[in-house]
This record gives sequence, structure tokens and C-alpha cells, in this order.
Amino acid sequence: MLTLVTLAPADLPNRVGAVILAAGASSRMGRPKLLLPWSGGTVLSHLVALWQELGVKQVAVVYAAANKELLVELNHLDFPMAHRIINPVPQEGMFSSIRCAAKWQGWLPEITELAIVLGDQPQLRLSTLRALLRFSAAHSGQVCQPSCGGKRGHPVVIPRRLFNQLSTSAAPTLKDFLARSAETVRMCWVNDPGLHLDIDRPEDYERVRQLLQAGSPTRPNGQPGAKPGIGTTNRP
Repeated sequence: MLTLVTLAPADLPNRVGAVILAAGASSRMGRPKLLLPWSGGTVLSHLVALWQELGVKQVAVVYAAANKELLVELNHLDFPMAHRIINPVPQEGMFSSIRCAAKWQGWLPEITELAIVLGDQPQLRLSTLRALLRFSAAHSGQVCQPSCGGKRGHPVVIPRRLFNQLSTSAAPTLKDFLARSAETVRMCWVNDPGLHLDIDRPEDYERVRQLLQAGSPTRPNGQPGAKPGIGTTNRP
């Protein structure tokens, strides 16, 4: 069931975990997408810094063990080993990474919602993500998803009780999993032209870079090239 509601103001409790999906092969790009330059660092460093700036309780990264370059970047960022999730079957697609994250035993017990973050959308505005998290706080215990122009996008915020079910789901995709569940999906209306863009191919990357130059925010701390804070945080 799909229910459309308008944005409700709410403060964000420190109860959200974010999982960044970084295990893709980037075959159409020709090089690892998460390592592409972005805002003075890489796409990966930007995403981690962004979600830390949003004040989520915990950030984890799902990656493929064979991707040695990504591992070097994680080490360079001092990203804690305790928050790294290995996907042993990345060739099975994005949903395999989501299942790995759902099976992972490292999520803090106080986390009640999980944000599933695509690794190829660094162009999303900080204000968009902040609005989504506030919207989720106002609709605690429900699936929340951003929507722009009548079309939904990512990231999806999922209550932990439902997130845990992903670990054994036979659904082929997250979309199918949600469609098969009895959950109501709450739509958070946003005005962000980057919501429906990703960087699968070199031309996509150039397009989103142009979007950034046209006025989208850069690094959340405003300091290109700075290492982000990593792991858990006690920010409100």
C-alpha cells in the first residue's frame, strides 16, 4: 500500500543507522564508482561524511573483499573495521548487499531505523536527506522514501523489525520485498533534481558533476578534502 503524505516537522532522534552499498562491480563505469573524485575527496568519503553530518548513530559500508582499491580507501579514511560488512557474493547484485547488512550482527541495539544508501548518488542535497530523516522521525516504525516529481527514489528508511526480515527474504529486489510486505510506504516530498540520477556510466558522472557545479552542496563540512568523522556518533 502506498500512502502519500506531506512533510511533517520533527526532530531527529539519534536512532538511525546508515548502510552504504559499495559492493557493486562498476562494470559500466569502467572503474570503481565509489572512488571517483567528488568534492575534494572520493564519492565514498563524501557519502560517509554526509551521513555523519546528518547525525546518524552508526554508519556501515558493505563492500566486496576482492575490491582492494576500495579497501585502501577505507583504510585511508580510518574507517573502523567494526563497521565494515563484506559481501561474499557481490555478483548477485545490490539486494545481496542489503541482505548482508540485514544479517550483520554489528548494529547497535538502540538503532530502530536503517537508511539504505546507494553508493552512486553523492549528488543528493544535504537538505533532502535531512528532510527525509525528520520525516522518518515523524513516522517512526514505518517505511519512508523520498519522492520528487511523483517518482520515488533512494535512500529508503526502514524500521529495524522489517530490516531484519531482509536477511532471509527470497525477493529479488528491495522494491519487490516492500511490495510483498503489508507495510505502508510513507512518501516524503522533496525538490531535488538529483534524486533520480545515478552514476552508472562516465556520461552520468559528468552530468551529476555539472549538477553539483550548478548549485548543489559540496562536502557537508564545507572543507573539501578533509577526512570525515567515521563510525558511530552521539550527535542529537
